[in-house]
Amino acid sequence: MLRNEVSCLHHVNVRERMFVVTVLSQRGGGSLSCPEKNGRFPSPTRCDTYIQCEDGVPEEIVCPDGLLFNAKARYFAYPCQYPVDVDCEGRPGLKERKSTGDCPYQYGYFRLGDSRNCGQFMNCVDGRGYVFDCPEGLAFNQDTYQCDWPDEVESCDAEAFLGFKCPEAAGFFGDEYRFYGHPTDCQKYFICINGRPRLYNCGEGNAFNDDIGGCDGIENVTNWVEIKCIDLAPRPALPLEDPPSSPANTFTNFSSHTDLQRAVRFSQNCEKSTISFFVFACLSLPAWNNSVSNGRIFMKLHI
Repeated sequence: MLRNEVSCLHHVNVRERMFVVTVLSQRGGGSLSCPEKNGRFPSPTRCDTYIQCEDGVPEEIVCPDGLLFNAKARYFAYPCQYPVDVDCEGRPGLKERKSTGDCPYQYGYFRLGDSRNCGQFMNCVDGRGYVFDCPEGLAFNQDTYQCDWPDEVESCDAEAFLGFKCPEAAGFFGDEYRFYGHPTDCQKYFICINGRPRLYNCGEGNAFNDDIGGCDGIENVTNWVEIKCIDLAPRPALPLEDPPSSPANTFTNFSSHTDLQRAVRFSQNCEKSTISFFVFACLSLPAWNNSVSNGRIFMKLHI
């Protein structure tokens, strides 16, 4: 199996891929007939089979394992397509499958994981499986072959998948849409729609602001610390005592020990024996060890 990632937005269509296939055919003879002199026509008995007519000579062609004949496909388009795109109009669907170690059919898209792990799927091409990840917070929808909101995927438990349970609504007008900050990552937040969560990301340089119930510049969000340099020796941890008084190195809006979210921004221009980089990280309470003594804040950040 090969692993890939789909890095797109909501309603990611994962079907627009080219593949090389082989077909089985039987030319002329038997009970085959051509409704018209030239064209492609559905088999009266199976949805994965069609009749190709050229100058009145019929040829029965069987689609590759996992694909069905689409009678509505344009003439110059390949007529064997994924089941989600085909209306069999009552004819039997796929024939006996030719499964492999990776794939239930030679061709197709298939959900991986269970109701708590809905974000992966496999694309099977000629019996070989390629594993893909949906964008963060989205689940693979077997009915549409798309990455979708988990609450819209019947086989996915949105709360278990996202690790967040929407609080019970108070019953006021507008409660069908409610916003909550992520418990461990202040760049992310949840929108609860009719009691079911969806995960969103504020993007680089922003964080979820509980005061306004939406994304805001990190400098406007409480409980964040801006630190300039980090000494990497002997390990990536930084004990901070009496931080310098310059604006780039002081604590900003640091409130109580019980706050669940902390955002840390590391700037550049470090001296020797320190690392210089810019990264945005949000940490939960267990990662912090805080105490107050003689009016000073002692803080150790474990990376």
